[in-house]
Amino acid sequence: MSDPHPARPSEKEDKRSFLQKVAEFIRPGPDSRDELLETLSEAEDNDVIGAESRVMLEGVIRMADMTAGDVMVAAPRMDLINIDAPYDELLNLVIETAHSRFPVYSGERENIIGILLAKDLLKLQRAPELNIRALLRPAVFVPESKGLNDLLREFRGNRNHQAIVIDEFGRVAGLITIEDVLEEIVGEIEDEFDVAEDEGDIFGLADHTYRVSGDTPIERVAEAFGVSITSSDPEDDFDTIGGLIAHEMGHVPRRGEAHVLAGLRFAVLHTKGGAVRWFKVSPVVDGADGA
Repeated sequence: MSDPHPARPSEKEDKRSFLQKVAEFIRPGPDSRDELLETLSEAEDNDVIGAESRVMLEGVIRMADMTAGDVMVAAPRMDLINIDAPYDELLNLVIETAHSRFPVYSGERENIIGILLAKDLLKLQRAPELNIRALLRPAVFVPESKGLNDLLREFRGNRNHQAIVIDEFGRVAGLITIEDVLEEIVGEIEDEFDVAEDEGDIFGLADHTYRVSGDTPIERVAEAFGVSITSSDPEDDFDTIGGLIAHEMGHVPRRGEAHVLAGLRFAVLHTKGGAVRWFKVSPVVDGADGA
């Protein structure tokens, strides 16, 4: 005979202790993101977590509300390769920018047809008869509204660590890499542009220009190029060339911008964290304003 009162499925066991239940009743957990961030700050103050752990956790929380459009490199500042460009031009671009991947376009910059890996240029050097189109990897396109959480999951799930960002009208809005996403969590990531201070700060390039670190002392730059570098305001005192150039420009420099100072043209190659990491420096030619 069946039991007229069958036992109900047991509910998930609550493993919290009595004291934990009382503590949560008296002081419930955070109900909003701001409260959660405040709780993390208190945890650091109480030595429950370290400062780096708090920064990473805050980055994860804030990233939940961010999209590809928030952290992308805008289209005008993208370094692109023309499919019809000669090999020497491609090589110079790779040397100057030190990127590992480049979007490739045909005709108009909007017409991106693939991604070229810098290392694949070696194949062209060894076999000039190769068609560069055969070396292209498929380009990945994502909308501006793509959440960073979803994008990071996709980056991790495939071998594409770069994506072209498209606006609502289907136009190219910018470029985003896995490094851009991860830096929202862990902060600045050292890359091939990040040379240790004792390894040098001024490097000669193949086209007879120079790559100069933004944190190079002004005196070092002046000595290297044989010029006198001073601020337009005698009362200002700057230590690094990056700080001086930013002051002279009147805003945080963006990649692709340039400024002429002391007969030298400082073109911004790379920025991170609101500061210039590398300039491309060359003497100003007669009649050029360098802008």
